[in-house]
Amino acid sequence: MTKTAPALDIDAILDDENTRIIVCCGSGGVGKTTTAAALGLRAAERGRSVVVLTVDPAKRLAQAMGLTELDNIPRLVKGVRSPDGAKGGHDGSQGSRGSSPDGSRGELHAMMLDMKRTFDEIIEAHADPERARQILTNPFYQSLSSSFSGTQEYMAMEKLGQLRRSGDWDLIIVDTPPSRSALDFLDAPERLGRFLDGRLIRILMAPAKAGGRSAFKLLNAGFGLVAGALTKVLGAQVLKDIQMFVSALDAVFGGFRQRAEQTYKLLQAPGTAFVIVATPERDAIREASYFVERLAEERMPLAGLVINRMHRSPAAALSAARSTAAAEDLEARGEHDLAAAVLRLHAGRMQLAAREQREQEHFTSAHPTVPIAHVPAMAEDVHDLDGLREIGELLAS
Repeated sequence: MTKTAPALDIDAILDDENTRIIVCCGSGGVGKTTTAAALGLRAAERGRSVVVLTVDPAKRLAQAMGLTELDNIPRLVKGVRSPDGAKGGHDGSQGSRGSSPDGSRGELHAMMLDMKRTFDEIIEAHADPERARQILTNPFYQSLSSSFSGTQEYMAMEKLGQLRRSGDWDLIIVDTPPSRSALDFLDAPERLGRFLDGRLIRILMAPAKAGGRSAFKLLNAGFGLVAGALTKVLGAQVLKDIQMFVSALDAVFGGFRQRAEQTYKLLQAPGTAFVIVATPERDAIREASYFVERLAEERMPLAGLVINRMHRSPAAALSAARSTAAAEDLEARGEHDLAAAVLRLHAGRMQLAAREQREQEHFTSAHPTVPIAHVPAMAEDVHDLDGLREIGELLAS
């Protein structure tokens, strides 16, 4: 017996004032950015004050929202309609934050995560000016902040925490990084914390924390062996850069783990809703299933699953088998070549829709209580607010 999934009520989530964070997650290329932007626009046009944080390097979000650029500063999106249908927004690329004065017209801001700038802001906020300068100009730090595995995901979490602590918006929507695995977003803070708390870092930090020449002498012999080995592998200058970085970071790196834990608890709180985004393909559905299980393990609130790019036909009553048989009959008689071609196209579309339906049924069989919303495949990519508005309506229909 085919299981039917409950419907995902998007508007109920967006209208609930207790919902303060929505996290759109899923594997790469499934439409997370578009979904996050469409949810943000719909929430704003229903009266919420919204900021959408994207980490998608393709900048499709900026184009769709009519912004010339997205950066680490939230930018006001113009053209947002109020619940009565009037258009909102202010002049200029950046507007005032927070709810509108009359309390009825929502606002939408959008920003793109600047990984390195966010890392810099952390250093500047938690170190005195001289120590911050030492860290920011250190070659090892510049490499770490730009390319260390997991840094992008960690900084997305860091920025989320900053936005929530500011209290400037009543709804934050996060488009998670386009990682190889959707699970990287949840794993990255722990990975970066393990690196900063790791044995190698503690060894490199030991001379700076020794607290005097006598203590330094006790550590010097063991440290010298480690430093000698590392010098052969890394080179003397690289090792010196790492040591200087670790020494300067000593006063601030303890806060990384603390803030990561605070944000993790924020993601577990009742005011957070995870929306998993997938396409009706085996790998994407499998990734969505893994994520459902991981969220359950971490006790994080799952709102439901959005399946993008579903294929349907207005002539669904005509099955693929009947359509193929009719096309073969016309071809055998040498009549109505165009009609036969259309019938074969319809048969192919119906077969594709059937495969997609089976993939959804596999998911529902494993997770029968997870609500699902569908978005049909669109004829063209979303490139403006009207397109995002249409996606939002389809999500809520």
